[in-house]
Amino acid sequence: MGEARSVEVSVDERGVARLMLNRPDVHNAMDAPMIAELAAAAARLGRDPAVRVVVLTGAGASFCAGGDLGWMKAQMEADAPTRAREARALAEMLGALDALPKPLIGRIQGQAFGGGVGLMSVCDVAIGVTGARFGLTEVRLGLIPATIGPYVVARMGTARARRVFFSGRRFDAEEAVALGLLAGVASEDGLDAAVEAEIAPYLAAAPGAVAEGKALVAALGGSVGEAEVSATIDALVRRWESAEAARGIAAFFDKRKPDW
Repeated sequence: MGEARSVEVSVDERGVARLMLNRPDVHNAMDAPMIAELAAAAARLGRDPAVRVVVLTGAGASFCAGGDLGWMKAQMEADAPTRAREARALAEMLGALDALPKPLIGRIQGQAFGGGVGLMSVCDVAIGVTGARFGLTEVRLGLIPATIGPYVVARMGTARARRVFFSGRRFDAEEAVALGLLAGVASEDGLDAAVEAEIAPYLAAAPGAVAEGKALVAALGGSVGEAEVSATIDALVRRWESAEAARGIAAFFDKRKPDW
């Protein structure tokens, strides 16, 4: 048997692709292999003319717990070129999903924190399950939501983002709707039906027109460019190099409160 992949991709007979985060034992936390697999899947699905819609979801109880802390700790201990390379890989994966020339629908079946909120924000529409909790919790570790920042702020708008972006506060699905992060909330039993309701209109639409319409929205709204991407990479690397982050990550692994 081959090694289990951290992302699973399947496509049904209608052309609906399911892109599933598959590290349920660690709440689908993102590490280097998952980041690479997500970027590759986005490229592959984007090129496939048979794919009409992509649904992004997670295996297990959580959608995505954010960045894997072991992976982040390794970046903090790595040399500068390695840190920059890993931060860019994360930023480029988010950009690839954001620019996917297919509708990207988030099926948010559980909680999402940090980078998981970033993944929600690159979806064209996201439906969350009742009872799920969310948060941009990076500041609790001495980090910031850097590479996900442009997408989170674009989704929420500046005024709403300021309510949660740098507080680390957790919020429920209903507040996620009010913040613009989720388009709707469904019960666990009703989540698939709610997602299907978002899929159906696209199957009656011309795929080329859908792709061009999505690209036009990005252009009119001010898509994330290289200058913004580079700024977020620099911001993330600075935090990885900071004494605060070192203390925050160490406190997490030691199972104690940080010293702030």
